[in-house]
Amino acid sequence: MRIVIATDAWAPQVNGVVNTLMATREHLQRMGHEVLVLSAEGMRTFSCPTYPEIRLACRPYRQVAEAIDAFAPDCIHIATEGPIGLAVRSYCLRQGLRFTTSYHTRFPEYIRARFMLPLGVSYRWLRWFHEPSCAVMVSTPAVMHGLAQRGFGKLALWSRGVDTECFMPKMRDDADIQRPLYLYVGRLAVEKNVEAFLQMSLPGTKWVIGDGPQRDALERRYPSARFLGARTHDKLAPYYNCADVLVFPSLTDTFGLVMLEAMACGVPVAAYPVTGPIDVVLQGKTGVLDYDLERACFDALRLPREQVRRHALKYSWDAATRQFLRNLRPAAKTRPASPFPASILHLADMT
Repeated sequence: MRIVIATDAWAPQVNGVVNTLMATREHLQRMGHEVLVLSAEGMRTFSCPTYPEIRLACRPYRQVAEAIDAFAPDCIHIATEGPIGLAVRSYCLRQGLRFTTSYHTRFPEYIRARFMLPLGVSYRWLRWFHEPSCAVMVSTPAVMHGLAQRGFGKLALWSRGVDTECFMPKMRDDADIQRPLYLYVGRLAVEKNVEAFLQMSLPGTKWVIGDGPQRDALERRYPSARFLGARTHDKLAPYYNCADVLVFPSLTDTFGLVMLEAMACGVPVAAYPVTGPIDVVLQGKTGVLDYDLERACFDALRLPREQVRRHALKYSWDAATRQFLRNLRPAAKTRPASPFPASILHLADMT
């Protein structure tokens, strides 16, 4: 099949969405499918508000329309709700093409954390975005349940995988490390709740891998922690293998791919019992979920690393990609979609 994946999240961005889409493209191609990724690459861009390192496409409609016309896809998947996603959505509705979408990130919670915008407003917009989709792919049953309660329909499960050959237990380098070593991997932004990890009184060492708008402030406030900056996906395994526990303090993630990567290296997880961790961590086997995160960190230290690794082996990108394929729908023309606000069409053209 010829498959279009439209996304506002792509390299050189470093995050779970990018890693997921890159792995999915790779496995689709291994299966013999042709994949066109529509991203902001090669387009005029602007900085994402509060995330200046993330570049978003400026007025991408004409370029994405020409690319889709030239590629003549069998299926179209819109992975994100940004300018690229809006432009492809608009194109499909105008042309009477069917498409699927995915819900990767809890943007309403992120926006509320930054700008105090009520959740109802953001979720109303997201319902509008995803409503014409033939299938809205989500990463876990907990996310599916939460969206269903907020009025989303046509939900389908699309799980995640982990490269267990890249992320695997290896000999640890204990040089100059005061143990236990607690590791955080992810963006340094308010919605990730990193400060809940940094402010804990834990013996040993804290490492922080990642970048983001909070980095400078957190480095000044917590000088005892070691901030290592961002690391590309293929460079993370040695850091996981050095760690005794991966601490995942987020309250807003839909999945948390870094937890699977750590577990594949045999590293137990300490996290809150919330959406994301509750679908990834096997309580008392691969990690500890507790609203007392400090207690979770101490308890996770006692878990056998071999046991943690065994559970992670159940997740594969091949299985996740086959789920993705089953959720796709032919882009064959259907009757025109119902009209929607002209102001929204204008937004898709202008972004």
